[in-house]
Amino acid sequence: MNKGELIKVMAEKAGFTNKDAATAYEAFISTVTEALKAGDKVQLAGFGSFEVKDVPAKDGINPKTKEKVAIPACKKPVMKFGKAYKELFN
Repeated sequence: MNKGELIKVMAEKAGFTNKDAATAYEAFISTVTEALKAGDKVQLAGFGSFEVKDVPAKDGINPKTKEKVAIPACKKPVMKFGKAYKELFN
């Protein structure tokens, strides 16, 4: 399912127009993004949580030259599904 298909299904289930569902989708994405940029964790009970994790610096290897390369520390967004949600699939 892609973004357009998701918006269409959201509109059908909620009784919205596609435009309203697209607005709700964009509002959700931008709100989560802003919260993560501010350093907050977003928790959705029964579904999962979004947060930004620190990834430490590490040494890597360039696969073409086999030369060691320093990979700098960075931050990455992660999404972790909740236990109850995971159990729906098992």
